[in-house]
Order: sequence, then structure tokens, then C-alpha cells
Amino acid sequence: MATRGISILKGIEAQEVIGLLNKAYCDEWLAYYQYFIESKVIKGIMKDAAIAELTQHAADELRHATMVADRILQLGGTPALSPAEWMANSNCGYEAPEDPDVKAILKQSIAGEQCAISVYSSLADLTREKDIVTYDIVSQILADEVEHEEDLQALYDDIEEFVEQIRATLE
Repeated sequence: MATRGISILKGIEAQEVIGLLNKAYCDEWLAYYQYFIESKVIKGIMKDAAIAELTQHAADELRHATMVADRILQLGGTPALSPAEWMANSNCGYEAPEDPDVKAILKQSIAGEQCAISVYSSLADLTREKDIVTYDIVSQILADEVEHEEDLQALYDDIEEFVEQIRATLE
């Protein structure tokens, strides 16, 4: 544990930050797996575009988990050590992709990103001017999550528009 690095915290306890980051860490692992498995089971129109998006998002979530774990360790904590902890301590939870339809999966993924945006927005608010290192990390992740939501929503909207165009030509 780097004591000088911890000494830069102002008005916030390292243990509080570690606890909140550990919950976010759990979210990242569940999000990684969610995107990974969704990319394997997805079916339907424009699924190849969705697979590409989901695969990229899975890689991003794994990168986020690494960033958060590294910060937990810098603060003297221990990241959640087992998948059972991920489910027990997650902010956003996990929703199995039981309906493999591309639109259903995209809706699930959009909801997951919206939850992540809320989590990281709260973390940014909490750490702003109190823990600049954590603030920088969560700000980077927050920007990614906002981009993810936008990407997924745009793909969902494209599918909706395409389906409507096909319906119009059949009438």
C-alpha cells in the first residue's frame, strides 16, 4: 500500500472508496460476461453488427475491471475474489439473455449501460475534489459507458427503422 498515494485523499476515507469501487468492480465482471455470452447466443436481424458491438463492449468492460482493481489495490484494498461476490455485491446485477432476439438483447444491454452510467456518475460526484486519481479513473469509465449506451441505442434504432421500412414495402 502506497501511503503517500493514500495521503492525497481529502475528506473521504480510503475504505469508503474501496467499498464503492469493489461494487463497481463486481459490476464490470458481470457486464463483461453479459456482453460475452450475449454475443454468442444472439439471433436475428443485423446480428453481425450487434455481435461486433457486444464483443467490443465486453473488451471495454474487462479493461474497466482492470482499472478499478488496480485502484482498489493502490488504496490498500482487495478486489472481490470470487464470482459469488460479484453477484452479492453488484450495483447493477446480471440479467441472463434468455431471449436471444437481437432487440431483446440490445434492450437489456442498454439498461445495463444506464445503470453503469448512474453508478459512475455517483462515484465521480463523490470523489470530485476528494480523490483525484479515482475521479480520473471513474470519469474515463463513465465516458465509455455513455458511449456504449449511445452505440447500443443507435443500433437498436437502426434495426427498428429497417423493420419499419420492410413493413412499409410489404403493405
